[in-house]
Amino acid sequence: MVLITGMGMITALGNSVPENLEALLCNKQAVRYPQLLQTRHHKELQVGEADLTNEALAAALDLPLTGYSRTTLLGMYALREALSALPPEQRSTRRIAFINASTVGGMSEVERMYSDMISDAPRGEFFDYIDSVDCADCTLRMAAYFKLEGFQTTISTACSSAANALQLGARMIENDETDIAICGGTDALTRFTLNGFNALKNVDRNLSRPFDQNRNGLNLGEGAAYLVLESAISAQERGVEPIARLAGYGNTNEAHHPTAPSPDGSGAARTMQEALTVAGIAATDIDYINAHGTATQGNDLSEGTAIEKLFGTAHPPFSSTKAFTGHTLAASGAVEAIICCLAIQHRFIPANLRFETPMEEISIVPQATLLRDVGVQYALSNSFGFGGNNVSLVLQRV
Repeated sequence: MVLITGMGMITALGNSVPENLEALLCNKQAVRYPQLLQTRHHKELQVGEADLTNEALAAALDLPLTGYSRTTLLGMYALREALSALPPEQRSTRRIAFINASTVGGMSEVERMYSDMISDAPRGEFFDYIDSVDCADCTLRMAAYFKLEGFQTTISTACSSAANALQLGARMIENDETDIAICGGTDALTRFTLNGFNALKNVDRNLSRPFDQNRNGLNLGEGAAYLVLESAISAQERGVEPIARLAGYGNTNEAHHPTAPSPDGSGAARTMQEALTVAGIAATDIDYINAHGTATQGNDLSEGTAIEKLFGTAHPPFSSTKAFTGHTLAASGAVEAIICCLAIQHRFIPANLRFETPMEEISIVPQATLLRDVGVQYALSNSFGFGGNNVSLVLQRV
């Protein structure tokens, strides 16, 4: 049995798990024009930007400002909260794996490096930033900071990255390869990603509208989220109360297109079914689906078709919380797994913000308003990435 015994997160909604919970329950609007990211689109494209500056993050972590990318700083900040239930003296007596996810990595530092190289008066800062470019750099720096000396790896499968980290951690615990797996992801906003998605014509110039007929693209976001996965034996020995159970997981690689999912939702449907099978439950047991729901034309049609195919018109409530946080890329799978845990703990179902008009191609609609006092025994979280890499996770009340 794989239990969740710790959680930590930072998003545009808040700088901790309790702050994110409060924001979800208040339907907080956190996506806005960027205040920190320096971009020519600062009055055109809205984003889910964390409130803390790099200076504030570094100060909170007692770190120098230079040498750490924003991706790393966000990750460290969220991981510190997740590890609050796993004190250092208990880490030394257990096998601990650290499975991190990132797609952006040190891209913000690449931008600074490139700007310096092409300037009329370059400062020669290449070697100040080159080490932080690789996605694995944030993993290594975070592991060193928190003295995590066991198995470490970095996963980069686009938007499914953190969800893949969680399923790998669960598999390692089930195979008795580790006692604890600290899993999640981190990604910062950068001009590269904002410009890239804008070039793909996937960015809405207004606020995103997941699963709406008039949806017009996503709002990018940033953030970091980590969950402490632990074997039941280890949790019992430590005397900790589990938050939830990671009961099932599914992964498919449909390879339909480099950036678009299969329109018939076949890959997504197979992924969800695999997660249900691993959990040993039926589709009718699911009480809430946290959809990938990017608000792009292709994703929402594919995912909506898959949900309808698997669950029928009597589907459980589903919503996309990316309308709250923006799309946090590699971190999104962990962000949304935590949101599922909060829904289980606090008996609510988050709203699918700004939904107005049902999609013409399908007959199901998302949960448009916040539901309170709702029993959630099982929640399903979907994370579907570029290249057709799909992951679904089943979270269970314990």
